[in-house]
Amino acid sequence: MAPSSATSVFISRIRGLPVLDAAGDQVGKARDVVIQRRPAGRAPRVKGIVVEQFARQRIFVPMSWVRRLDALQVMITGPVNTRRFERRESETLVIDDLFDATVERLDHPMGATIFDVAMRPVRTPEWELSEVALRDEAKPGRFGRRGHHTTIVDWSMIKMLSVDHGQGIDHLLAQLEDMKAADVARELHDMTPERRAEVASALEDARLADALEELPEDEQVQLITALDVDRAADVLEEMDRDDAADLIAELAPELAEVLLARMEPEDAKDVRRLLSYAEFTAGGMMTPEPLILPPDATVAEALARVRDAELTPALACMVYVCRTPLETPTGRFIGAVHFQRLLREPPSTLVSSLIHSDLEPLVASANLHAVSRYFATYNLVNAPVVDAEHRLIGAVTVDDVLDHVLPQDWRGTQLDGLAIASPVSRG
Repeated sequence: MAPSSATSVFISRIRGLPVLDAAGDQVGKARDVVIQRRPAGRAPRVKGIVVEQFARQRIFVPMSWVRRLDALQVMITGPVNTRRFERRESETLVIDDLFDATVERLDHPMGATIFDVAMRPVRTPEWELSEVALRDEAKPGRFGRRGHHTTIVDWSMIKMLSVDHGQGIDHLLAQLEDMKAADVARELHDMTPERRAEVASALEDARLADALEELPEDEQVQLITALDVDRAADVLEEMDRDDAADLIAELAPELAEVLLARMEPEDAKDVRRLLSYAEFTAGGMMTPEPLILPPDATVAEALARVRDAELTPALACMVYVCRTPLETPTGRFIGAVHFQRLLREPPSTLVSSLIHSDLEPLVASANLHAVSRYFATYNLVNAPVVDAEHRLIGAVTVDDVLDHVLPQDWRGTQLDGLAIASPVSRG
């Protein structure tokens, strides 16, 4: 079979190439290519290149940093992470693990051995394996000799290999501990359903909750239903209320009710309230826990609340002033103050004197189109939502809006591509 794309690069030709940084200095030499298996027969994703430095230490360079790859060199951008490369549970090394491995050809009755593998770019900056160079064992000839026939086939024409790296669950959990939630979600996304359930059962509740929020809805449902009911309720309590409500709304009504009954009463109350609003409305998108202060609060008090590490950046950027009670639904909503205004005022100034007078709050029934126009008009990342009595019932953040504006499978598409590279995560 002819190569499927002129841009395919055989990995044996990469080995030993000098790897140069943006300044043209040699970082080391390419040693291997790291791939990650994907379910449903999809070609493995290329995560990056293992580079051997001059002291024989191996480091990892993500494919998102590869600016140019040709027959003479590999050019990269971004800061070089000199942390020693360690293979993760879901990763395979092409040269070390796949070369000389025996595979089954789906279009041929005889076995074959891999002697090279090609990869190709599918979209910036994602690469995947495309073709396999195989050596087939020929039948004995007239004089009993066996010959060898070489051929190149598409990756989909071989039976996927199962490579055991001898890496246990404890080692994997230790690696996940250092990752951001989006990177943990990426690792879970690329695992088989069985392995995903195994890892999820071993993660701490808060860690799993953060990762769940970054997964596509169908995978969220698969994971939460694979947990026992009490554990699932504990994880839902750790999630942001709006994300927990979105997930529960996707479950069978019987299971949803069981989980709500097992959650702490206050947490379940917030989730039930969010579930009472239509999905594509301000009420359905909002979080019921914005930053709320009384009218007599000072700028110093407001900034102290803004510094709370538990607040997301989107929620921390806006302070809402309301009459008591200060938990949603609050007393009468008075107004909002952006944190940049707080930074420009004396600490003793009352927050209520700084209210943004032109900002009209959203109503819970506002549809997605109205909410989107509202954010565009006021250039906001956080907007108040009030009920008919003008009580603050929550806030919509820009990420809530994007979750509903983007295609339904956007999380899966994002997780299939490489993450923005950082010195800490390999995505």
